[in-house]
Amino acid sequence: MLEFFPEGDLIYTEENEARLGDLQGLLAAQREEAVAEAVALGCTRDHALQFDLSGILGIMPREEVALTEEGVALRDIAVITRVGKPCSFVIDRVETGATRPIAYLSRRKAQEKCLTEYLDTLETGDILPAKVTHFEPFGAFCDIGCGVISLLSIDAISVSRISHPSDRFRRGEKILCAVKSRDDRLLGRRGRISLTHKELLGTWSENAARFQVGETVVGMIRSVESYGIFIELAPNLAGLAEWREGVTVGDACSVYIKNIIPEKKKVKLVLIDTFRPSLRPKTEYFITEGNVRDFCYG
Repeated sequence: MLEFFPEGDLIYTEENEARLGDLQGLLAAQREEAVAEAVALGCTRDHALQFDLSGILGIMPREEVALTEEGVALRDIAVITRVGKPCSFVIDRVETGATRPIAYLSRRKAQEKCLTEYLDTLETGDILPAKVTHFEPFGAFCDIGCGVISLLSIDAISVSRISHPSDRFRRGEKILCAVKSRDDRLLGRRGRISLTHKELLGTWSENAARFQVGETVVGMIRSVESYGIFIELAPNLAGLAEWREGVTVGDACSVYIKNIIPEKKKVKLVLIDTFRPSLRPKTEYFITEGNVRDFCYG
């Protein structure tokens, strides 16, 4: 399983450098059907990607660039946008008869291998590493291995509500997720994996235990209502301060912790000051491995 990383995580490892370091390494990687990784340096007129594998030309034909659902054609833009980015692949064959050896590569087969040997073995609740690739208002799309993309919906990112996934993550950020569900109606037998994140960020009690009444701490304004302002102290913990004019969602703030009421799961705050955030709060995980089931925000 350790072979199947989000794209970009394998490229500078010793194993990858050994596989791509010379012709013998390439031939060994071909025999082993090992997953390797390199940056696509160009795209030909017929939409084949080109790579420099330690002086050996690597070519990835258009039909080998990505795994698609049955009956769905690969779009040209999906090939073009790989240029300049790391691509996972297995080596289909190496032709040495020409003046310069050429290695023919398949990202599609690397993704198929990742699905069959790794992702198909995961159960609901299993924790896995992921890398954020892009955003939509409804969620963050994540690479969960060899460029296989899965959706982390916005309501599964944290208990504290956010207006957009970019409020929590950056593109390219490495995160941990858990398998939320599979839709067996999609992608044939294997189903499509959806992700969740908030279960790894701790319960109300676990997060509240990090704070004490009388402290002044930094928070993020997440919602401004007529009856008060919801301020995030941690991704799975928010408190309520009295309404104040001129407060903007997304501002950072300093808050005084007036009271913590465990039996009501409430934190009462006093808003001291607001300012534009200079740093994004670091995500802290309470669970980093194994399996999470029956999450109770207690």
